[in-house]
Amino acid sequence: MKPADFLPNAPGRIIRAKMGYWTFIPNPLPPEITWTAELVSLLAEAERSLAQLTAIGAGFPNPHIMVKPFIHMESVLSSRIEGTRTSLEELYKYEAVQLSFLPEAPDAREVYNYVQALDYGLQRLAQLPVSLRLICELHARLMQGVRGDQWTPGEFRRTQNWIGSPGSTIETATFVPPPVEEMTLALGQLELFIHAPSNLPTLARLGMIHYQFEAIHPFLDGNGRVGRLLLSLLLTEWKLLPLPLLYLSAYFEANQAEYYTRLLQVSQRGDWEGWLVFFLTGIRDQALEAIKRVRAFQALRLRYQSLLSKERDAGRLMKVVDFLIGQPLVSIRQVQAGLEVADFKIAQRYVKKLEKVGILREVTGRLRNRLYREDDIMKIVGG
Repeated sequence: MKPADFLPNAPGRIIRAKMGYWTFIPNPLPPEITWTAELVSLLAEAERSLAQLTAIGAGFPNPHIMVKPFIHMESVLSSRIEGTRTSLEELYKYEAVQLSFLPEAPDAREVYNYVQALDYGLQRLAQLPVSLRLICELHARLMQGVRGDQWTPGEFRRTQNWIGSPGSTIETATFVPPPVEEMTLALGQLELFIHAPSNLPTLARLGMIHYQFEAIHPFLDGNGRVGRLLLSLLLTEWKLLPLPLLYLSAYFEANQAEYYTRLLQVSQRGDWEGWLVFFLTGIRDQALEAIKRVRAFQALRLRYQSLLSKERDAGRLMKVVDFLIGQPLVSIRQVQAGLEVADFKIAQRYVKKLEKVGILREVTGRLRNRLYREDDIMKIVGG
């Protein structure tokens, strides 16, 4: 890391660590922000888009069934940013068979861990606010049993890390986060900022927190994914959305080079305005994208309701349809468990009826351990 790359208005200090390398220690939040016309306009657009998403999400017959497909989309895309290549279909297949007759699939397990960590975090908010403790709990679940599990899951780092291209050393790294002692202090300051009352616009605070967490980089592995998990949890905890229907990883993944550049330019140049313009644009665009998906689910559900209306057990079949919105590639056992059906044969009958009317399609060609795909739902979620 070159001290010359960091301008005098950088929001932190460049120091030489005891071992001789240079490292960056971010200042406590909040920074001074110049509220340009573009920034104010984007903030208003982002807030308006979130309000529209809230309204349309609340209008869904059972809003909670909408959460799961968005969690799955976020998990795949957030992991893809870090180089993990698993499709939505592969993730659903992993969940459906639970590796009972599939070979080990480390990439799918990593993405599955993200699903589990996010789902855990959303439930944990009922007892514990977003905090350093919760962050460690998320990290433990994220790293469990995967390639990074040797990097102290659930524990903040006790050694120095750095960010750079493959093969880089701490001397040639693009960015070196604070040493452990300064990291611990910075984490405490970040936690105070998360909980302190503030007159700043909430979405701007959210963008600042995301930058600060990535600049502190408190884990040996998994920092990017945990940082994006925090966005989803804070949107819910701060009641910016009643349900977690907005995920920014699709925007970050589509603009990955700019994402990293904008974060680095805050550290090097104090370019908070550039980062917040990028961040708020993502919130606005992803909220509008989520609105389209929710509307598509609404239209599809109404079509299936009409299609199944004359069936004797139409109500139960629609419960299966609702389950499929969150799990469009399923086994009969999953349907049985998801609907809490006591008899396997009853769940089998539901699946066969949905297959007969063209809602489900068997995709394995096997006589046992069959999987069924809902093509229209998979299309909406992007699989």
